[in-house]
Amino acid sequence: MMVRGIRGATTVEQNDKAEILAASVELLKTIIAENGIQPEEVACIYITVTQDLTAAFPAQALRQIAGWELVPLMCSLEIAVEGSLEKCIRFMVMVNTTKNQDEIIHVYLKEAMRLRPDLSKSAK
Repeated sequence: MMVRGIRGATTVEQNDKAEILAASVELLKTIIAENGIQPEEVACIYITVTQDLTAAFPAQALRQIAGWELVPLMCSLEIAVEGSLEKCIRFMVMVNTTKNQDEIIHVYLKEAMRLRPDLSKSAK
């Protein structure tokens, strides 16, 4: 069994607590569905947000999902790069799996699809 990283990102329209929490749940649930993972398989989740998102910690929403309250979560700020995507939430889900790297499905939602069009479902 290997530890693999599953990348994911999404965006919100505004710096609003409810919107940030809902987008975070949507992103995690999509990653779960696409990769068929269970909470006990997850080593940890690193979460970053762009500096314009200050209304909520995305981890707060993930801890409310049944079975996910014991998964270690860490939030931090994404580095500020001029011209980069705004209002963006990114996940790095570290999962114990027997899957090869090319079997991992990375998830990019909303405007975040521009970050990795080669990995976004719209590109497949």
